[in-house]
Amino acid sequence: MLALQGDYDAHSRCLKELGAAVRLVRKAEDMEEIAALVLPGGESGTMLGFLQRDNFWEKLRIFAGNKPCFGTCAGAILLAAEVENPVQPCLGTLDIGIRRNAYGRQLQSAIHNADSGVGGAPLELVFIRAPRIIRTGPEVEVLARFDNDPVWVRQGMLMATTFHPELSEDGRVYEEFLRSI
Repeated sequence: MLALQGDYDAHSRCLKELGAAVRLVRKAEDMEEIAALVLPGGESGTMLGFLQRDNFWEKLRIFAGNKPCFGTCAGAILLAAEVENPVQPCLGTLDIGIRRNAYGRQLQSAIHNADSGVGGAPLELVFIRAPRIIRTGPEVEVLARFDNDPVWVRQGMLMATTFHPELSEDGRVYEEFLRSI
């Protein structure tokens, strides 16, 4: 669990409830002892500031290119190949284009439901200043859409949501990530 900023405690709780061992990653060397990484929501610009110290960014880019990673909201922005509104650095490991804050400001935050590619009841989507996926590459599988926009995607060992599954009682997103490890 990348524990620099954002609600990493809520993500950790969800993963632990499913039986996963969770280690908090606060510096680059912490990644040497983990099999996968969750990049939580938060503020992607703030996260970039922390990640650009002590070669952390480059080590994270290499890790995300070789091991399972799951990014939510700001974490999805960091994994993306292209970011706009404004343009900012990204890891370039997940072949998506993403627009920051595309669903509006904090006051436009909302909860919606959508069908997903993993079946079952509609998935609860908690959007908080959410980004919008505006492009998906040919290898990207869309697992859920809202208003025809992809909101949950997977490419190989990488997965991203533009919503916050850690704020829902539904653990299917985490179950799907744990299957990739």
